[in-house]
Amino acid sequence: MNFLKLCLAILAVGFAGSVLACDYPPLVAIPEADDATMDDMVAAQESVRGYMESMDTYLTCVNEELAAAGDDAPDEFKAIMVSRHNAAVAEMEAVAESWNEERTAFLEANQ
Repeated sequence: MNFLKLCLAILAVGFAGSVLACDYPPLVAIPEADDATMDDMVAAQESVRGYMESMDTYLTCVNEELAAAGDDAPDEFKAIMVSRHNAAVAEMEAVAESWNEERTAFLEANQ
């Protein structure tokens, strides 16, 4: 039984190591509306757009890794991949929410 657990752990680590090819984009900085200039906000908008595109690429990679592993992949590997996917989506939502809040505050303050 211990041998089986060891084999599954090694297999899961092997599968998880393959996802290292999926590059997780760095988090973007969003300027605070009170201190930002129009140039800052335009640059931030471009950064957020690039970040979202990079995160979409990351999610595609994670999904492809999971699909490539197939139905025979260990449950641990599947759980790790689903967790990575969900964490990335949650981060994207938080970045979008933060950007929208700062953008709205900037536009209201600079009409």
